[in-house]
Amino acid sequence: MQPILYTVIQKQHLHDMLETFYHCINLPIQVLDENGNILDSFGDTYHYCRIFKGFLPKSESCQKIHSNASKLAMSLGETYIFACHSNLNHIVFPLTNHNTLLGSILAGPFLMDEPDSLLLSDLSRKYQIPAISLLEMYEEAGKLPVIDPPRVTYISRLLYFMCSGLVTDSRNQFILNQSKLHQQSVINESIQTYKAASDINKKAYPYEKEKALITKLKTGDTEQAKALLNDLLGYVFFAEGTDLNIVKSRAIELSSLLSRAAIEGGATSDSILRANNQFLMDIQNTDTLDDLCYRLQETIDVFTECMFNYIPSKGSELIKKAIRYISKNFQHTLTLDEVASHVHLNPSYFSTLFKQSTGSSFKEYLNLVRIEESKRLLANTDYSIIDISIAVGFEDQSYFSKVFKKYTGLTPKQYR
Repeated sequence: MQPILYTVIQKQHLHDMLETFYHCINLPIQVLDENGNILDSFGDTYHYCRIFKGFLPKSESCQKIHSNASKLAMSLGETYIFACHSNLNHIVFPLTNHNTLLGSILAGPFLMDEPDSLLLSDLSRKYQIPAISLLEMYEEAGKLPVIDPPRVTYISRLLYFMCSGLVTDSRNQFILNQSKLHQQSVINESIQTYKAASDINKKAYPYEKEKALITKLKTGDTEQAKALLNDLLGYVFFAEGTDLNIVKSRAIELSSLLSRAAIEGGATSDSILRANNQFLMDIQNTDTLDDLCYRLQETIDVFTECMFNYIPSKGSELIKKAIRYISKNFQHTLTLDEVASHVHLNPSYFSTLFKQSTGSSFKEYLNLVRIEESKRLLANTDYSIIDISIAVGFEDQSYFSKVFKKYTGLTPKQYR
């Protein structure tokens, strides 16, 4: 019966790829099935390994450790460098389809340092290898390839570049897994920060970050919005634990908060309603915290797109680029001519296109961004009103107060 891997990837293509790798790198390489059995290989088996296998229990077979390493690599979303039972190093790349392990590519074995007595001392105790066999293994260890760690990293990257496109789904799944792992790492850092806070006030719900999240979403700064979202998720885990149902409730609250902000930022109500309803349906079928957090993070992109997808196709990318530039530089003196120059347009034409695209003049939009940030500073800091007006880009406090009241109906002092 044909291995399932060869129903997805052409056998000859894999064979040719392994042959090329072996002759270029001079490192043994194998194709394994989903259970760790060898389907194809280049390079001889070292006598070191043949000696050691004579003392290895059946419950700790090479096939088993190779299969387990492949599964771990699949969850990590990248190549995985590991040491086997005999303290030899390998690099494994999993071949997956729809998050199912079909097989893997295994390169090795090799050492990262010259062999010494320490290499075998642990093996002697664990597997009761007699002295005569240990001496023979020590002699054979000198025939193993030695590759320094920096070169191992490059070989690992080469294997990734060679293999990631073999199965269409693999690369997408790896990218997704890597994104989830990165997000969980950021959330864990946030949890540790809250745990380490000695000031009890720092352990209270960070409303200022929630408001900052709204501001970043409205201005299209998705990177900072996601960072703030993950910080808030870190607080939820810190304060309320990791009960999935509780976190789902908080996720729904955050989604509602983001949807309101998106509508205030210019998105149409029907588009946000559809996106929010889809999110609510999705989380009902979500059964892991990683997936839930990642799905919530995706709403940042969805809501941002809803805010800006009304921009006409003519010049849309230029206007989006201009909006991103404004969101990053609004606190400085910013002119229409400067932004027009940034997107390489005539100022007069840029002004007309910006108005058509956003529904606001350049000046109105700039003031809106500045007022949103000033609202956050007024609510969450003790800075004076004049300091806040300067911090968000207004050079004159009285003009700042006038614009603030126009947009909010309140003076800065009344708002605070």
